[in-house]
Amino acid sequence: MLKDKTALITGASRGIGRAIALLFAENGCNIAYTYINEEKEAQELAQLIKSKGVNALCIKSDAGDFSASHEVVQQVISQFGKLNILICNAGITRDTLLMRMSEQQWDDVLSTNLKSVFNYCHAAARQMMQQRSGSIIAMSSIVGMAGNAGQANYAASKAGIIGFIKSLSKELGARNIRANAIAPGFINTDMTMALSEATREELIKTIPMRRYGEANEVAKVALFLASDMSSYVSGQVISVNGAMG
Repeated sequence: MLKDKTALITGASRGIGRAIALLFAENGCNIAYTYINEEKEAQELAQLIKSKGVNALCIKSDAGDFSASHEVVQQVISQFGKLNILICNAGITRDTLLMRMSEQQWDDVLSTNLKSVFNYCHAAARQMMQQRSGSIIAMSSIVGMAGNAGQANYAASKAGIIGFIKSLSKELGARNIRANAIAPGFINTDMTMALSEATREELIKTIPMRRYGEANEVAKVALFLASDMSSYVSGQVISVNGAMG
């Protein structure tokens, strides 16, 4: 579905980003991706991608850094000659109630989760406009649509992504560039596994399908949005949440 295309994925060393990288590679896509902390996992992913017969470019970079994001995009274009797909996936949490939240906790989450989307879209848009094609996909969250106590910073960042992507789709549509968001619910990743067993059991009760989603189930939606199967889909938010809302 993505033969000979090039994708850049931010924050792909684990979780949803990793699942997207592997599924895209299986579908013939060359993969460039960034990571910040998980050195071993990031290098292992590069080998897995190459084993599927495509090229991999692994770059350690802070997605919240404007200049660094532009350098990454230029590195991808220099190596692959094009950039067809951008997946803005980098994200962190710094959960606490508003009255206990520090300015640093707010700034860290908004920088990594939301500013990074601006950084990479700003860097990639010029190349995609020259190509007159491209698919941009940003990871929002059910929390960005419904809110959640103790996650005001995270919810704000993920809600901001939705507004940003909808605006971007209107700006870039005339150049055949599509921009969409995916809003996962509770997915089995390191982020949810860090919750206590009691909390996980309570959360499952709120999910009509009575289970957590898997990272690969989100990756399949990303594959649809990245491929020509979604050639007239832009400015949308697709929820992957087991019927939570």
